[in-house]
Amino acid sequence: MARQLDVYLSQDLVGVLAQDIHGDMTFTYAGSWLTTPDRSALSQSVPLRSAPFTQRECKGFFGGILPEGQNREIIARNAGISARNDVALLEVIGGECAGAITFVPSGQSLPKQSGQIHTLTDHALADILRSLPQRPLLAGEDNIRISLAGAQDKLAVCVADGQISIPLGVTPSTHILKPEIARLGGIVANEYLCMKLAKAVGLPTPSVSMHETEGIHYLLVERYDRTSEDGFQRLHQEDFCQALGIVSEYKYEREGGPSIQNCFKLIRDACLIPAKDIGSLLDAIIYNYLIGNNDAHGKNFSLLYRRTSAQALATSFAPLYDLICTAYYPDLSKRMAMKLGGEYESARIYPRHFERLADENGLAKPGVRRRVQALAATIVEKLPEVTPNNAAGTGVAEIIRGRCNRTIEAFGT
Repeated sequence: MARQLDVYLSQDLVGVLAQDIHGDMTFTYAGSWLTTPDRSALSQSVPLRSAPFTQRECKGFFGGILPEGQNREIIARNAGISARNDVALLEVIGGECAGAITFVPSGQSLPKQSGQIHTLTDHALADILRSLPQRPLLAGEDNIRISLAGAQDKLAVCVADGQISIPLGVTPSTHILKPEIARLGGIVANEYLCMKLAKAVGLPTPSVSMHETEGIHYLLVERYDRTSEDGFQRLHQEDFCQALGIVSEYKYEREGGPSIQNCFKLIRDACLIPAKDIGSLLDAIIYNYLIGNNDAHGKNFSLLYRRTSAQALATSFAPLYDLICTAYYPDLSKRMAMKLGGEYESARIYPRHFERLADENGLAKPGVRRRVQALAATIVEKLPEVTPNNAAGTGVAEIIRGRCNRTIEAFGT
């Protein structure tokens, strides 16, 4: 084999990710893991079995851990490897990933979670944020092995008593730091408002806060896949593309990515209490429509895995994240990432499309209509409480208020 990585779930060795001399990737569960009483699969798309998984079968999950687009290209170039080589990239940055998964070169032991961190001054943080476009995720820095999916510049950090630090080795991070994006002015205030608003109307959403250092604005998002219960621990998770075995390049429905129907079926098949999580997914779909988030694709919904007191694995729909009013930016697509009731264009959505959504997914049409109206009314009520006092916040709030009022009027006829 050209390259082998041991794959750990929390502290347990679960298998080996290998790459042969032709560049083909395979994954094989460890025999010791398959005989463990409380064993679990890494993914809905990589179920427990003794036979190896081919690259076609496992690329959706493992490739989905890695960053996308230009950041992936830059990281690979800085590391002197091919951007198409998932295994090599995971070897470089697979120490602190989404969920509870860690990659270690085969033959090496899993480093202990020593809690080792590099504490940053405000000036040092500002320098890092300025350099992120050239050094995504700080990949290549000594003892920093962080991987976060997506194309946006971001950083996994530890936050304690207001102090920001970089986790080293396999130390778990506590927050995701997301700086301002030059081409999307006000994105920090935009996401802050949309996340705070979701929490205010009762949708499960991580806590967020806005900050600034040396004129650079950034958002801190508390990680929902970390817990302080029983010591600080990682919780395993995967996004819907990973769970369905779909590679990140095809995350939009029109390119072969998940549809709303696929998402509801995944919840029914995977979740411990599907009725509850079906309601949460419906809320997420309605909310994204009402706030004008046209970029709610398959990698922006996730499953969360937790051990119960009986050591059984409980699967649930994860809290919402990456909530943004894309309608605030005239140059961004007006087409939604997933069709809603057969329609991609957000401006063409009417009550009949939500009724069709209900029919397609086994939901009661009157209940869906009532939920759309109720959520729109609650958003209008809560908006003033969470709107940042700046131009972007005011502009985003005005768009959301207008969308909700038009929806209330349409559903009232």
